[in-house]
Amino acid sequence: MFRNRLVWLALVGLAGPLLAACTPDADVAPAWEVPGATVPVNFPAPVYPVDQNPPTREAFELGRTLFYDPRLSRTGDISCGSCHQQFVAFAHQDHRLSHGVDNRLSTRNAPALQNLRWRRELLWDGGAKHLETMPLAPITNPVEMDETLDGVLAKLNADPTYQRRFEQVFGRKPIDSQQLLKALAQFTAALTSSNSRYDKHARREAGGELSAAELRGLAVLRQKCASCHAGELFTDESYRNNGLDAAFAADSGRAGITGRPQDVGRFKVPSLRNVALTAPYMHDGRFRNLREVLDHYAGGMVESATLDAQLRQSGSQPGIALTEAEKTDLLAFLATLTDEAFVRDPRLAEQ
Repeated sequence: MFRNRLVWLALVGLAGPLLAACTPDADVAPAWEVPGATVPVNFPAPVYPVDQNPPTREAFELGRTLFYDPRLSRTGDISCGSCHQQFVAFAHQDHRLSHGVDNRLSTRNAPALQNLRWRRELLWDGGAKHLETMPLAPITNPVEMDETLDGVLAKLNADPTYQRRFEQVFGRKPIDSQQLLKALAQFTAALTSSNSRYDKHARREAGGELSAAELRGLAVLRQKCASCHAGELFTDESYRNNGLDAAFAADSGRAGITGRPQDVGRFKVPSLRNVALTAPYMHDGRFRNLREVLDHYAGGMVESATLDAQLRQSGSQPGIALTEAEKTDLLAFLATLTDEAFVRDPRLAEQ
């Protein structure tokens, strides 16, 4: 990990002078590092390594423009940023289900976009396995952006400003699909949340002091929740049926990708980072707040053939045994995972 960090920093250091020499924006704006260009010391090695798409300010800013451009949708109304809002960790505040073109509704809640560089598989059902191909799912989904890749490229190639910016980054034209996806990945890979109060606690930094209730909540989480919400990213990247329903006719989850009956009702275990900001919860946004989530795990689960074994209790209702005091402590700890620097970083905002 240390060697990767050195390579990363060296690439960023080399990129800076080159960009300053050829980028008009960099000539007039203060110098800054691309967000997420350094691996946090308490994080594991990234799945999407920096040498696969070395971050540069010019490419990052191009990716940011694309992320917030509604022309990526068929109607020109919906951008990636429409359903992934920075102030709620790039989730969609108060929306149970994703809203697409022509006011169409998805069957799923927009997941928070954060720390994607560390994700092996993406989306609620694992329908994308690579950060660079992930945007194809929402762009082409008929209830989300309902556009084609050819349609997006035609719009971008018709725009002289995009032509100039892509050529500056990639050195050739016309704009093609590889350039589009790599530019978007420059921005989505930069969405790194690693400066919550918990992170400072884990790194023994100033500002990382946790209260007694927060420490009790951390202990409860490690004892009763860490089999799924594991490690520093607070997810084991697995797919699980957590007892929401007895049947899954509206959305079969992971089985929609694999076709396997044992995957019916299984959805990706989400990270808990910034979880206090990302209501509503679950793949279909059915729970309005975290108290409802904890009540579900403590006593609201429904039996089904694929209910996760971790959530079965011999001879009793499925779920996780949680007292009211433990729930209160858990809520206190979960709030420490909020990263104010991440949700307020002006480099990640629409310009």
